[in-house]
Amino acid sequence: MAAPSLAPPRLLPSGDAAITVEFGRIIDELANHRVLALDRALAEDPIEGVTETVPTYRSLLVHYDPVRIGFEELAERLSALARLPVASAAPARRWRIPVAYGGEHGIDLEDVATALNMTPDDIVTRHVGRDYRVAMIGFTPGWSYLSGLDSSLQMPRLQSPRLLTPSGTISIGGLQAGIQCLAGPSGWRLLGRTAVRTYQLHRDPVFLLEPGDAITFYAIDGKQFAEQDRAAARGEWVAQLVTS
Repeated sequence: MAAPSLAPPRLLPSGDAAITVEFGRIIDELANHRVLALDRALAEDPIEGVTETVPTYRSLLVHYDPVRIGFEELAERLSALARLPVASAAPARRWRIPVAYGGEHGIDLEDVATALNMTPDDIVTRHVGRDYRVAMIGFTPGWSYLSGLDSSLQMPRLQSPRLLTPSGTISIGGLQAGIQCLAGPSGWRLLGRTAVRTYQLHRDPVFLLEPGDAITFYAIDGKQFAEQDRAAARGEWVAQLVTS
């Protein structure tokens, strides 16, 4: 049976040295798979003049050197690649990430439980019971946007974002779950905290997680978090790589 035809992406100039290849306008699993497939294709068979690619949920930003390749030629080649059937990716790396839920580590857990007419334990059970996928990395270094959130846990973001939230925060916002690496502002609901450093400048690799990686969470207590946080600060891996 022939593979179903795919809608052509929109190709949008982004300044004079980048093209946005847009596969959709909403968060969508198929669109994200197409983004990552095109990103893989460009990594495996580079186009002369392309200098960097940046995958997001629904689009791929392709930076290029306009002296080495022009917009029209690059757009034509990207369009052709983007309309090919989405090839199966290699088996995803799977990570198990520890989380200390609630209390000082997850200051919104009680409010989320109340709003959803559940107990905090219900929220934790549903949160750890899902398989997530890293859809994109962005906002700040190592900030991992995850698809796969249980629909019963979907909540709008805070009306007034906090100006500072802790590093390692595990949070939810709308349809998404997230892992925040560095301390910074956030309007997401904070359920817990992990000692895992998804970004460390002087570590190899600098970024622990990559788009397409599979993620599961498991609960730990505050004492375990403190021990793991000290270990992670020394550069030790706290996340468990289950498959690669």
